[in-house]
Parts: sequence; C-alpha cells; structure tokens
Amino acid sequence: MQRDFVWKPSDDYIKRSRLKRFMDRYGVRDISELITKSTDNIEWFWNAVIEDLNIEFYEPYDKVVDFSAGIQFPKWCVNGKMNIIHNMLDKYIGTPAQNRVAVRHESEDGTVTVMSYRDLWMEVNRMANALRGIGFEKGDIVALYMPMTPQIVIAFCAIIKIGGIVLPLFSGYGHDAISTRIAETMAVGVFTCDGYIRRGKKFLMKQILDKAIKGIPSVKKVIIHKNIGENAALNERDLLWDEIVKGKSHITDTERTDAEDTLMLIYTSGTTGKPKGAVHTHCGFPLKSAQDMTQGMDIQEFDTMFWITDMGWMMGPWEVFGTLILGATMMLFDGSLDYPDMGRLWSSIERHGVTSLGVAPTLIRMLMAHGIGPVQRYDLSSLRTFGSTGEPWDDESWMWLFKEVGKEKIPIINYSGGTEISGGILLGNVLTPLKPTAFSGPAPGMAADVFDEDGVSIRETVGELVVKKPWIGMTRGFYKDPERYIRTYWSRFPDVWVHGDFALVDSDDLWYILGRSDDTIKVAGKRVGPAEVERVVMKHPGVMESAAIGIPDPLKGQTLVVFCVLRSVKEKTKEFEDEIKKLVGEKMGKPFMPKAVFLVEDLPKTRNAKIMRRVIRSAYLGESTGDLSALLNPEAVEEIKAIGKEMR
Repeated sequence: MQRDFVWKPSDDYIKRSRLKRFMDRYGVRDISELITKSTDNIEWFWNAVIEDLNIEFYEPYDKVVDFSAGIQFPKWCVNGKMNIIHNMLDKYIGTPAQNRVAVRHESEDGTVTVMSYRDLWMEVNRMANALRGIGFEKGDIVALYMPMTPQIVIAFCAIIKIGGIVLPLFSGYGHDAISTRIAETMAVGVFTCDGYIRRGKKFLMKQILDKAIKGIPSVKKVIIHKNIGENAALNERDLLWDEIVKGKSHITDTERTDAEDTLMLIYTSGTTGKPKGAVHTHCGFPLKSAQDMTQGMDIQEFDTMFWITDMGWMMGPWEVFGTLILGATMMLFDGSLDYPDMGRLWSSIERHGVTSLGVAPTLIRMLMAHGIGPVQRYDLSSLRTFGSTGEPWDDESWMWLFKEVGKEKIPIINYSGGTEISGGILLGNVLTPLKPTAFSGPAPGMAADVFDEDGVSIRETVGELVVKKPWIGMTRGFYKDPERYIRTYWSRFPDVWVHGDFALVDSDDLWYILGRSDDTIKVAGKRVGPAEVERVVMKHPGVMESAAIGIPDPLKGQTLVVFCVLRSVKEKTKEFEDEIKKLVGEKMGKPFMPKAVFLVEDLPKTRNAKIMRRVIRSAYLGESTGDLSALLNPEAVEEIKAIGKEMR
C-alpha cells in the first residue's frame, strides 16, 4: 500500500503539542523511542502518564501494576485510594480553573446551556446528596437512559461521586435492549427523562423505560428529568429530578474508593450472542481517555471538544472523563445534525468555538452528498484537529474532510480501539506526517503488532491486529462472564490480546485498519478484507456507501456480494450494477469480481455508525441475525432479508 503524505505538522502544532512536552519532560527524543520505551517499561510509562495528568490520590499506590493473577487480569495502582471525580471536579474548586467552562450544550431548538466547573460541581453535589437521601450507596449500579443533555453529565458524575457504578444505555434503545442490560446487572436505579425532540417530533423515553423495567424487582427508584415538558405517567418508584434536588446542599464528600473499584459497566454492541458488559475502574478507563486526548488530539485546558456521540457508546463517557480530567470543555448536541438544514453541524462549531471535532466516516459521507455549500457559510477557523473513529475510512470521504472542510491544514487524528480498550490501540497525533486514512501508529503504551495466521509479526501485508502487553485502560473482564472474556481476546495466541481487526503497516511505518477480521472473505484461497473491496467500490462517483460480504460458493469456497447505497435514485439500473462489478474486477483482479451487486436504501448500522457486515451476511443468507438492539436502523435488515429470500 503506497500512498503520499498530504499533511505535515507546522511549527505552531509542534510548539503547542502536549505530546511534545511529555517527551521533553521525560527525555524522549522522538515518537518511535516513546512507543518502544512505553511498552518495554510499562510501569515507568503509566506512572509518567499519571504524573503528567496530575492525577491526585487520597492514598498513594504501592505499585503501578501487579500481574500475580496473570497478564489477562492485572491490578493497577495497587492499594491506591482514588475517586476519579476528585480529579474531574473537586480539585478545581477554589482555584481559577473553577471558572472555566466545563459543558456547552445545544438543543435542537437552539437553546444553549453553559456550565462552569463550579456550576457543574455544585449540581453534581446536589444530586449526590439526593442519591444518598433516597438510599443509594457505594457499589450500587445505576443506569443512564437519557439524551446528551447537561443532566446526563450531572447524573453520570453524581453516581461515581457516591461510589456507585454507572451503566450507560443508548438513548435510542428499545425496551428489550434496556431490559436485558438492567436485568443482568440488577441495577437499583435508572436516570431517564420524559423524552427528546428530533426534527421537531417528540420521542417519549419514559414510556419505553416503563415497559423495559416492568417485572425487574432490582430497580427501586427511577429519576426523571423533565426535558421537553411532557407529563409522563408516574408510579410508586418514580421521582422527579427537580423535586429530589430541591433544598439539597451543594457541598458533600466524595466517596473514597479504591483505585481499582468498578465505576462503570458499558455494553458492547454484539450482533451474535448476548451483549458483553465491559468492566472498568477508577484508574482505568478515565486515565486512558485523558491520555489519548492529550497525546492524540492534543486537547488542553483552553480547548473545546465536540465528539458526535451518545453516552451509550464508549465515546460518550470518554469525552466526559477526558475533558474534565484535563480541565477542558465538552460540547454536547442533542438533536439532528441535518435539522433544520445541513449546516447545523458547521454552525454549531462556529457558535461554540469548537477546536476539536470527532466524527465517524459515515457522517462525513452523508454530509458530502450535500456538497460544500453548507460548510462555506460558516467560520470554522477555531478548529485545530479532527478526530475519527467507528469504522475504516474510504479515500474520497477522508480527502473531502481534509481538503474541503480543513483546507489541507487540519490533521485528521484517526483513532481505533474499542469499549474494552477504553480508547485507542492505534492513534494519530499532531507530530507525525499523515497519509489519507492512516494512523500514525500505536498509541503510546500500546504494544500493538500485526500477526499472520501463525502468530508471526508481519509488515506490508494484511494481518491480525494484536496487543502483546497489558495497558491501564484494559477492561477488567466481562461482567459475570470471565470465561467469555478469555475466549474472546486471549485464546488464539498465548498471552496476546487479539482484537479482531485486520491491519496493515506500510513501508513508512504508518498503520491502517481494514475492517473486522471475522468479516474476512476468502475467494479461491485468497483472503481479502471487506474494506479493501469497499475502497474500490467507493471510487465510483455514484456510490455513497457500500458493504462487501462473502457467501458460500461451491467452486471458490466464497464469492463476493456487494450492497450499495447510491447518491441518487436515478442511478438504480442494471448497467450501474455491472459498472461496479467491472470496477472491482479491474482494480482487484477477476477472481474478486462480485457475483452480485445490490442497490439498497440503507445499510444496517449501529448508533456509532459501524456498518454491520455480519448482520448483512446473515440476513442475506437467511440465518439468525443475533442481537439487533444496537442498530440505528433495523428496517435496513428487512430489505436485505427480502433480497436474500428472492435470490435463494
């Protein structure tokens, strides 16, 4: 894979860089030396990160990490006492930092809310006092089923402040998905709201929650924030937010927790089997979030980060933990980015002075379809970095964001890891020259490699993305299912984490993610990742999105089938399908020419914009599609099922 560099860091980026300051502080010459040192001596590195982030402990740790339970179950910050809320809010109070903006929020109707660190601290304390007043205590699991409003941040922090465990849920979940997660964790409480508004229409969350928790005895209290003024029906376990905080003091103690006490259970979007609950601790997920923000996106206390996300996807908690630990500002948006028009995202950046914007490639493809006009109406000069995660890029979308929006001046910090990682395995930065769609390399502290099928390290060839040493943010296992955790990540190669992604390292030592390895297609003995096929398909100007799958073939073992979403319905012709087949055959070789190309209205995606190829394959072949609760658009599955049924 040979590509040209398109961005190089200016002196301004280098001088401002926190990553550069970190390396200077610890006498590290360059990023290559940092990666080596950070993985050869993990105790030194993570101790340095904790020091650099100014993480304060009630009682210091005796040892950075203890491997006595095995490499799969390390203990971090051994015997340290620390509640992360102290480092997100408490330590700023009484200092000039308390007056900095912690939260900016914009609702769909244009209402803007701004909260300083002191404002947020006071509201979190009031809610913490309220939670203690209704009987919640250390170790209790409390779910969040709310849209991205300031109240979800207050509730999130208040639960952790009292030593509780947060269970974030997607705001778009249906009742079955909510019920499964609350029943398994035996959550004692739920924060929700009456509803939210999208494109001017009301969506009533309280009604969905009532159906979800009916018959779940563990839920003792439901706390309801009136977000849209809807008079939701109340029952005996329901409490109104405004009533329980009324008269509560804005001062309260933060529960002293062990550094390794659980603070969050966050479920991954599984499409086969039941969802997996990743377990995270006070000194794990939050520290990895803040580290990646500083050493990747270069977030500092004067920055405003806007990552387009939901609290039910790991990037929601990631944004809250990271920005508050760093003393920066988070930007929350509760609405549709195409309402009232396609300029909504760009106008929000101008209005709030956003310096770092986090997107998924799917969103950029949607915005591209409407041209550069909506972008040009707004002043985006505050932007310094783009962040990207969720799925692999295609060249055209990456270059559109880089050239048309960023004017070839703003780096796209590619970011790939997951819920179980607490952030990134691979990460861009503001010091390394960039090629389209590439990662600068492993995040510092991540002993990443690419293995072939025999566990041999390889370069310039597609292989499995692995991690060879533990890191502070790694999940402490799956909730109530340690065997599944071991089977999922540690069973293929001894003492090596196999992440499930295909990756490649090029001759310039830049890294690429090429899709999920369990989506691999093997045609006549030749292995190909779907992202490789989709990169070619996306070169056709009429294609907005695509997904490639492999289906059984009696001669080749597998053969390719491609699904396309078009930019215009006018292009839906047999000739168009033939053009796609020919394009893939020419670019990848005749053995990879698709057996069929289908033009569909939409592709099944999770709410964090991942195209679910395994769901597409199962739906097309008439097999079980597994758990679909994380899908944004389950109706897309039905269209593919109908196509598959017609073809069989």
